[in-house]
Amino acid sequence: MVTAALWSCAGIIAAVCVLLYARMSYEARLHAVTDSKVKLEKLPKSFDGSRIFFVSDIHKRKLSEPYVSSFKGMVDWVFLGGDIMERNVPLERVRENLRILSGLGPIYAVYGNHDLKAEPEGLAEAILDVGGVLLKDENLLLERGGEYVCLTGVDQPPNKRDGYRRLPDLPREAQCRIVVVHDPVWIRSVPEKPASLILAGHTHGGQIRLPVFGAIRLNGFYRKYDCGWFSWYQPKSAVQRPQMLISRGFGNRRVDLRLCCPAEMHLIQLKQAEDDINH
Repeated sequence: MVTAALWSCAGIIAAVCVLLYARMSYEARLHAVTDSKVKLEKLPKSFDGSRIFFVSDIHKRKLSEPYVSSFKGMVDWVFLGGDIMERNVPLERVRENLRILSGLGPIYAVYGNHDLKAEPEGLAEAILDVGGVLLKDENLLLERGGEYVCLTGVDQPPNKRDGYRRLPDLPREAQCRIVVVHDPVWIRSVPEKPASLILAGHTHGGQIRLPVFGAIRLNGFYRKYDCGWFSWYQPKSAVQRPQMLISRGFGNRRVDLRLCCPAEMHLIQLKQAEDDINH
């Protein structure tokens, strides 16, 4: 009786482990886009309703061309939040991913820490080959209907001790700024949040999360800023709005497993804030 009970328990545990592994593998290989709308202060009228396709932390994964192509015609710009590759990833795979993404719209990218450890020069060339732009502490003006939004790409420091450079000044043509930065810890280095929208990645959302407890591998700053939308009060604003998105990322690190933290890409629609419309 005891032996039978033990074997029964062992069978149940084994079945649970198999199902859990299958679920974790599924979440890690998922092709899914999170759809969001965000209201930005000082967004020009001509940009109201425009859409960003944002992808971070691709690492070694391959994009599905049929799935990505299903968003064709729905995207104005493609922003890449770093870790587009990692060591030992063939550059041809990276080129193919970039080619697929370039079918949606013009690409603007920043380096991540794993890009710098892999082939940063080869990646820069691959981005250029698909007509993309690699931003390294630079501004670029996005234009619609004769109006402008400033896109700023924050360069990834080679070492954390090097720190981040000062943001370039906001051009006089634009009052609304979007910042793309790989590591959200960058916000520690700026006294105020100097953008209407900040897009980041790096954390993978912890990749393995437990109900209630959250991410098991994140600590310190990243326990608070793990993934999702974050907001704060600006000094001259009475309204609290989402201003920073930290993506769970599309790829995985170390193991191709996720739990309660599925892989994601993003389609972000920009909307004018009500107070801007009223004025």
